[in-house]
Amino acid sequence: MRFLGNSEAKTDAKGRVFLPAIFRKQLQAAAEESLVLRKDTYQDCLVLYPESVWNEQMNELRNRLNRWNSKHQMIFRQFVSDVEIITLDGNGRFLIPKRYLKLAHIEEEVRFIGMDDTIEIWSKETAEKPFMAPEEFEKELEEIMGTSYNKETE
Repeated sequence: MRFLGNSEAKTDAKGRVFLPAIFRKQLQAAAEESLVLRKDTYQDCLVLYPESVWNEQMNELRNRLNRWNSKHQMIFRQFVSDVEIITLDGNGRFLIPKRYLKLAHIEEEVRFIGMDDTIEIWSKETAEKPFMAPEEFEKELEEIMGTSYNKETE
């Protein structure tokens, strides 16, 4: 399951929003019925995880953390405690709880961005924040891909 592209939408007065059809179709094709919503760890956006992806991430995190280390337990607790299980209604809408709307500075308009196995939800006002200027993007991509390409051919 790969979510690609982006789409804009509006929340209604209750905080409900339509998940873009392209993403809904992918979820249906993969028989994913539940999503997990949480605030992104690093950015002021929300992240939707298909339940299977969330479970994989939970397993990976749990495997890296020691249950007998108090700091590790705090990290795990913080990561898993503030999530919402999301199900789409018959029309493909879901409710973004008010506290999440505040955390991501969402007032009405949102931008969904496919991020491979997850979907980010940004406030339209801050939706350009996670992107680089085209020149910087070109330079960084060339550096990353040129370096890895050179390593493979040596």
